[in-house]
Amino acid sequence: MKQINSKVAGALIFVGATQFILCMMIAECIYSGYSVSNNYISDLGKLDAPSASIFNTSVFVLGLTVVAGAYFLRQTIKNRIFLCLLILCGVGAMGVGIFPEDFGLIHFVVSLIAFLFGALSAIASYKFQKAPLSYFAVVLGVISLAALILFGQEIHLGLGIGGMERMIAYPILLWAIGFGGYLIKE
Repeated sequence: MKQINSKVAGALIFVGATQFILCMMIAECIYSGYSVSNNYISDLGKLDAPSASIFNTSVFVLGLTVVAGAYFLRQTIKNRIFLCLLILCGVGAMGVGIFPEDFGLIHFVVSLIAFLFGALSAIASYKFQKAPLSYFAVVLGVISLAALILFGQEIHLGLGIGGMERMIAYPILLWAIGFGGYLIKE
């Protein structure tokens, strides 16, 4: 039963991250004039954006699948800290879908929760994976955390606000896909 729960958790996390990446690319394409360098990711979810329904639904589904994945992992992974980090990341992502950028401070808080706890989840997952994937998880989490700190200091390294924000989000999403695949295989 534990192995089945682990596979279900992996499938949920894998599907959630993959569908979000694909839907974000679709949202970027249908938002005329959108710039991955100069626009925030969350601009895709603004209530008046042509991409709002796709983006907001997709990020909510991402969060929901992460929370559901954490639920199934509780049988396999007994580390409550890791599970709490994962749940907080998922709740943050769901919050981004419920409270788009138009909601100001609330959106900022839920975005920060998703980014921060996503990066920390990646780092904490090293205990539950074999090398070399465990090393990649730490590296991706550290890249995301470093990018979050730089982003907060308004240091964009020539990538623009959107590019730097993607340096926070993409490592977490890549980790989630890898971690999900790892759990499916186990």
